[in-house]
Amino acid sequence: MDVDREYVLVTGGAGFIGSWTVEKLVSKGYKVVILDNLMYGSLNNISHIINDIIFINGDIRDTDLLNNLFKKYRFYGVIHLAALVSVDEVSQKPYEGYSINVNGTFNLLEMSRRYNVERFVYASSAAVYGDPLSLPIREDHPLYPKNLYGATKLAGEALVNSYSVNYGLSTISLRYFNVYGPRMKSGPYAGVIYVFIHNVIHNKSLIIYGDGLQTRDFIYVEDVAEANLLALESDITGSYNIGSGSNISIKNLAYKILRLMGREDLEIVYDKPRIGDIRHSLADISKATKLLGWKPRIGFEEGLKRTIKYYVMGEELM
Repeated sequence: MDVDREYVLVTGGAGFIGSWTVEKLVSKGYKVVILDNLMYGSLNNISHIINDIIFINGDIRDTDLLNNLFKKYRFYGVIHLAALVSVDEVSQKPYEGYSINVNGTFNLLEMSRRYNVERFVYASSAAVYGDPLSLPIREDHPLYPKNLYGATKLAGEALVNSYSVNYGLSTISLRYFNVYGPRMKSGPYAGVIYVFIHNVIHNKSLIIYGDGLQTRDFIYVEDVAEANLLALESDITGSYNIGSGSNISIKNLAYKILRLMGREDLEIVYDKPRIGDIRHSLADISKATKLLGWKPRIGFEEGLKRTIKYYVMGEELM
C-alpha cells in the first residue's frame, strides 16, 4: 500500500484520542480527513498539523455530508472515534447518545460499504463487559453492559460485525479501557485523572465517589493511537482489548497524583458511589499483543508525569 496516495477518514479527529491518532497517520504519510463537530474536540488539538490535514466541521449523523465526503475522497480506511463518550452524559442524554453512537456508526458503515472502503476501525469500550465475572477480562468474557453508554458501544460492535459478515467489509473493534493523557476532555463529564489534576492545580480537595477501592486499567493515549494505526494497517478482524494489563484503585491514584504534584497536604473527600459504575476493571491484552502486534510502551507513572506536566505548563484547565 502506497500511503502517499491513500485518504483516511478520522471521525472525532480533533478530539483527545483522535488528535493523537491523526498525528500518527500524518507521520506515516497518510492523507487525513478529519470529520468533527467540535462537541468534544478542539482546533487547538490539531493546530500544529492543520496544514497537513483536511478538516471538515460536521456531524456523523449528516448523511448528505457523509455521502459527499466519501464520494469525493474515496477513502482507503475509516477510523471511527466520534461518539458521546461519557457514561454519565449518555445516561443523561439517552436519545442523543443512541443517535450519535449507534445511528452515526451505522451511517459510516453504510457509506463504507457503498464506496468500497477497505478498512474500518471502530472505537469500542471496556464498558461492553459490565461488571467482570473474573479478572483480567478477556475478549470472550460475557458482554452485559451495566450502563447505556456500554450498550450503545456494544450495539456499534454488532453493526460492525454484521457489515463484516454480510458485506465483506474488513473491520476491527478496539475495546479501550480508561484512556488518559494530554488533551483529555474537560467539563462536567471529564475523566477522573483530569479532574484530580484540575483540582490540585486549583487547590481543591480530591473527591472520590464510593470507598475508593474500585480499580481501573489506565492506558496512555499515545499507546491507544498506536493501536489505532496498527489496526488500520492490519487485516485481522474481531474485537481486541486496548488497556495496560494492570490496574490501580482510585484511592491509590489520588495519593499518587498528590505525591507527583507535591500536594500531599490536600484533602481527599469521599462521596456516595455513582450509579452505573463498575467495581473493578483489568484488561487481558494478550490477544492484541499476539495478533495485532501491539503492546503499551508508556508506564503508568511516566504517563502521569507527562500528563501533569502538560497541564501544569499552562494548558487551559476549564
